Amino acid sequence: MIIPLALRADQTQEYYFSVKLAEVRRLQAAGHDIINLGIGNPDLMPSANTIDALIQSAQQPTSHGYQNYKGTLQLRQAISRFYSHTYGVTLDPETEILPLIGSKEGITHISLTFLNEGDGVLVPELGYPAYRAVSRMIGANVHEYPLLEHAGWQPDWEVMADLIASSPASEKTKIIWLNYPHMPTGAPATHALFEQAVRFAHDHQVLLCHDNPYSLILNKKPPISLLSIDGAKDVAVELNSLSKSHNMAGWRIGWMAGAKAYVDAVLTIKSNIDSGQFKPLMDAATEALGNSDDWHRERNAVYQGRLDAVHAFLDALGCTYTTDQEGLFIWAKLPDSVESAETLVNDLLEKKHVFIAPGFIFGPKGNRYVRVSLCVPEARIRTGIERILG
Repeated sequence: MIIPLALRADQTQEYYFSVKLAEVRRLQAAGHDIINLGIGNPDLMPSANTIDALIQSAQQPTSHGYQNYKGTLQLRQAISRFYSHTYGVTLDPETEILPLIGSKEGITHISLTFLNEGDGVLVPELGYPAYRAVSRMIGANVHEYPLLEHAGWQPDWEVMADLIASSPASEKTKIIWLNYPHMPTGAPATHALFEQAVRFAHDHQVLLCHDNPYSLILNKKPPISLLSIDGAKDVAVELNSLSKSHNMAGWRIGWMAGAKAYVDAVLTIKSNIDSGQFKPLMDAATEALGNSDDWHRERNAVYQGRLDAVHAFLDALGCTYTTDQEGLFIWAKLPDSVESAETLVNDLLEKKHVFIAPGFIFGPKGNRYVRVSLCVPEARIRTGIERILG
C-alpha cells in the first residue's frame, strides 16, 4: 500500500466468522458437506405478504430514488404499531424512531454520536463482539462488566458501579451496552432486570443502550422492551430489527427507538454516512411488521423442533446447558474431558464436517463454552448427531 493503515484498522482484527467461514468454504470446495451450526443466519422465509409488498413497490417508478434520511413515515408508523402491540410501548413515529440499515449500523452511529476518544464504555464480558470493536475503533476505553452465571447471567451491578467510580477523572463513562434476551447465553429479559438497569443509568448518568433483536424468538413469556420501564426514555435507547424476528437478516432493516433528543443526535451522524434505504425494502418491512401472532407462533414451532434436536446434539457431545434460554442460539458448557472450545470446534469441523461457534469469541469467560445456532433444518442437525455418534 502506498500509505499506512489508520491506527483503528491496524488495531482491529477481522471478524472471527469472516475468517472461519473462509475455512468452511475451503472444505466445501474440496467436496465436503459442511453442516453450519455456527451462524445466526435465519434460513426461513419472510411472510408471503412481505415478498409481495417488495415486488409491488419495486414496480413503481417512484420507488427508486433517494428517500428521507429518517425512512418513510409508513415504516415509522408500522414500527410504532409493532411496539404498541408487542411491548405495550408508545412511540411517536415522527420523533422517537430512526430506521437503520440493520441494528448493527446503530451500534456504530450511537458510538460516533456520543463517544469521544478516551471516554469509558461498559460492555458485558460475554456479548456481541461489535460492542467492543466499534468502541475501540472510536478510541473509547472499553471495560467489561461481569455477568453472574449463578444468577442466570445477570449483570453484576456492584462491580459496574465500582468500574465507573474508579475511572480516572479524565475518563467519563458514557455508555453501557445491554442485551436481553442475551446473546450468547440466551438469558431472558425480565422487568426486574430492566428496572435495575434504568435506576443504574439514572444514578450514574450514563446512556443505556439496549440491543433487543431476540425478544420474539422462543420467548417463554410475553416479550419486553426496555422502553416499557418508567423513566427509561430519559436515559436509554433501544435497537431492534427484523433480521431474526421476521426472517429478514439480509434485508438490513432495523431501527433505534428513544427520546427525540437522542434520535435527532444520531440522525445528525447517520445523515452524513448514508443516503437512506431502498423504498421497496422499507415498504416490505412495513408489511412484515404487521405479521400476525399466528405467523410468529408458527416460526417458533419450527425453532422448537430444531431446539430439541440441538439439545440431543449437545448431549452427544457431553455438553451441559439450561433449558430456559431464549433466542436463536443455545449456550452450552464443555465437559471436563474436552481441552478447549477451540479444540472441539476445530475437531468437529475437520473430522465431522460440522461447524459450531466457540464461546471465547464473545469474551474470555466463554473459553469453556460453545454456541449452537438454530438456523439449520432439523434434519441437518440430526445428521450432525449421526456424524458425532458414528
